[in-house]
Parts: sequence; C-alpha cells; structure tokens
Amino acid sequence: MISSAYANTAPAGPDPMFQILMLVGFIAIFYFLLWRPQQKRAKEHKNLIDNLAKGDEIATGGGLMGRITKVTDDVITVEIADGVDVLVQKPAVAVLLPKGTLKDSNA
Repeated sequence: MISSAYANTAPAGPDPMFQILMLVGFIAIFYFLLWRPQQKRAKEHKNLIDNLAKGDEIATGGGLMGRITKVTDDVITVEIADGVDVLVQKPAVAVLLPKGTLKDSNA
C-alpha cells in the first residue's frame, strides 16, 4: 500500500536573537571606529579655532604658514613675510605651531 507522506521541513533561518545581536554589534563598531573619532576631531578643531590669538604661529590647510596679527569673528590676518599680510578664514587653520617654529621675520 501507499505509505504516509510527510512534508520535508526545511531548517528555519538564523535565530532572530542572533540577528539582533549582529545588528547591535555593527552599530557599535561604526560608532567606535567612525562617528566617535570624527566628533572628537571636530571638537578639537573647534577649540583650536576658538582659541586663536594675536602672535600665534599657524599653518593652514593649503600649506600657508605665518604669524597671526589680527583676529576677528570669522577672519584672521596672517603675516607670511615682512609687510605681507593675508586674510584667512578661521576654519582654514589646520595646525597651531609651537612658538618659534617660524624664523624671526627680522632675520
């Protein structure tokens, strides 16, 4: 006679709890490797820009190096050579150089 037929049960997908843990793991990795370091760099750059003062020696993102002679809200005046002053937007400042990095302009 004919034997009883049974449906072939396919294995169920991955455990839903495992999928949730993987998603949380990926979010944590993105946070600690991408978002958090970027926020830290942005905060450091904002502090650098807010604390610029006359006499500081700076380098811009474009490679211009000089001494600050005047500071306003959005723009600084930078002396790059004797009698040569240029206007630079504050966000363009990349690095605050240690005092004495640039040669004395009278030498």
